[in-house]
Amino acid sequence: MQTSPGEHAQQATAAGNAITRLHREHYGRGASTTRVIYQRNYLIVFLEDIYTPVERTLIDAGREDTVRETRQVFQDEMRRRFSEAIERETGRKVIAFMSQVHFEPDMAAEIFVLEPSKSDNDDLSASQLDGA
Repeated sequence: MQTSPGEHAQQATAAGNAITRLHREHYGRGASTTRVIYQRNYLIVFLEDIYTPVERTLIDAGREDTVRETRQVFQDEMRRRFSEAIERETGRKVIAFMSQVHFEPDMAAEIFVLEPSKSDNDDLSASQLDGA
């Protein structure tokens, strides 16, 4: 199924809103800014200004490792919900999910790899086929 550029942009916006909403519902705080990159089989949601007051206190005390570990455990638990939200908004199956946080600047990246669509398989370039 081929999507138009406008539909693709709408899906990206809806995906970013869904991930921001899930963060807000489960952390008690959402990002102040969300940006989405959606190209081919890759959708990345960048969330800025993400940390809760408790996390900010730990970060200020030099406990970034504790915040990173807690967030990673949370992301592992949220994998299914995040993937389902992306699948619902894009109409495509998520085949991989990765998550990373950063402290300065204060941000996270939720990375989704989508199952290739038929049109993606048909559009493989020679460099991809040659392994370049």
